[in-house]
Amino acid sequence: MYQRAVAQRYRLAGQKCKKCGKINFPPKAVCKYCQASNEFEYVQLSGKGTVYSNTVIAGGGAPPEFAEEAKCKGSYPVAIVELEEGPRVIAQLVNPPEEGYAIGMPVEVVFRKIYEEEGVIRYGFKFRVATQP
Repeated sequence: MYQRAVAQRYRLAGQKCKKCGKINFPPKAVCKYCQASNEFEYVQLSGKGTVYSNTVIAGGGAPPEFAEEAKCKGSYPVAIVELEEGPRVIAQLVNPPEEGYAIGMPVEVVFRKIYEEEGVIRYGFKFRVATQP
């Protein structure tokens, strides 16, 4: 499963539906907007977006693969980020500003360690405050 998702995790590869024009991320066999199939072109997503919604995960709320991180940090912020191209993705937020993350704040993708499983480090995307608007 992890290997099949490498392109979207490392390159933010999405797919544009040729029927409705909307971008699906992560890529699917069927467009989640119009249910068309096999009518896609792959697109490179910019990695820029805004915080659509956010929260802090703490204590027992962390999924098992993030239990070690929760133990070290105590809590960590996550958000739904609306990408410039339209799709919304869920990701961890890193390097929070002093005032914290806020809805509408511009963010950009960074690639970081997500978790380690059976001795294999899994990398993927997280977001930080955008350095340039």
